[in-house]
Amino acid sequence: MEQYHTPEQEKIFDVAVIGAGHAGCEAALAAARLGCRTLLVSLNLDLVAVLACNPSLGGPGKGHLVREIDALGGEMARNADRNLLQMRLLNTGKGPAVQALRAQVDRSGYRESMRRVLE
Repeated sequence: MEQYHTPEQEKIFDVAVIGAGHAGCEAALAAARLGCRTLLVSLNLDLVAVLACNPSLGGPGKGHLVREIDALGGEMARNADRNLLQMRLLNTGKGPAVQALRAQVDRSGYRESMRRVLE
């Protein structure tokens, strides 16, 4: 069976991003900010940019990654700042090489804020 479409029914995108987790949101935003017609696909719109049960960003590993994303114009750090509950310096009893900031953020606020940016 053949399907027929009209040009109005066709949606043409330059970039399609599958998955709306942290990486998918950043990839879709980067493509859109470069002027690409971007499609972001998620099975559930309520799970766009969802954080884990412990909604924190930062620490020795992820903190470095978040700062790199921020330096490249990403949204994760700005969104965390908008929904910040507490900021804490970790490993204060150790040397400065292992100290790192960790931000506790409002889980639902972070998700809703990122969704507004994406829309």
